[in-house]
Amino acid sequence: MSDDLHSTQSAATAPGNLFLVGLMGAGKTSVGRLLAKRFNKTFYDCDQEIERRTGVKIPVIFDIEGEAGFRARESAVLLELAALHEIVLATGGGAVVREENRRLLTQNGTVVYLRAAPEDLWQRTRHDRSRPLLQTGDRRAKLEQLFIERDPLYREVAVLIVDTGKQSLRSLAQQIEQRLREHFESTGTPATTAPDPARSAG
Repeated sequence: MSDDLHSTQSAATAPGNLFLVGLMGAGKTSVGRLLAKRFNKTFYDCDQEIERRTGVKIPVIFDIEGEAGFRARESAVLLELAALHEIVLATGGGAVVREENRRLLTQNGTVVYLRAAPEDLWQRTRHDRSRPLLQTGDRRAKLEQLFIERDPLYREVAVLIVDTGKQSLRSLAQQIEQRLREHFESTGTPATTAPDPARSAG
C-alpha cells in the first residue's frame, strides 16, 4: 500500500477533528502526536499553545493570574483551536471544568477520553514539577480528588472511553484507531454529541 493511499484511508477512519481529554499524565500529548501522524492531521496541544502565545510557562500564569486567569486563557485558546479543521487536539486536564468548553468540544469534533487510574497517574507525574495543581504535599491524594471530580465530566463529553493501563503508546494509538473505525462505521458520520457513557466505556 502506498503512503498516499494509507494516509487517505487513515483520514477516512477519523473524519473531522479529534479531541483528547483526560487527567494530567494520561498521555494525551504523546498519543495525540501519534494519532495525528496516523490520520494525517495537524496536532495541537492546548497547554503548549497557551505557553507559546503568552511567552511564559503555565506555572508562571498560575502564579500571576491564579487558576481562574489560566482557565480564561484556556477557554479563549480552545475556542480558536476548535474552529480549525482536521486537527488532533490534546486538551488540558481541566478544560472540561467549564461547561462552555465541554459544549465546544462536543459540537466541533469527536472526543476521546484517555482514562487512567490515579495510581498510574501518580507514577507518571510524581517527579514532574511543571504541573501547578500537583505542587502539594500529597500528590496521590490530589490526583484521586481530581479523578473523582473530573471523571464524570470526561465521560459526559466522550464518544469513546479508552483505558490507558500499562500498554505502550503505539498500542494505545492502534487501539484508539480501531475503536474510531468501528465507531464511524456504525454511525456513518462523525459524532457531534456524546452518547450514554455507559455504552461507550471500554
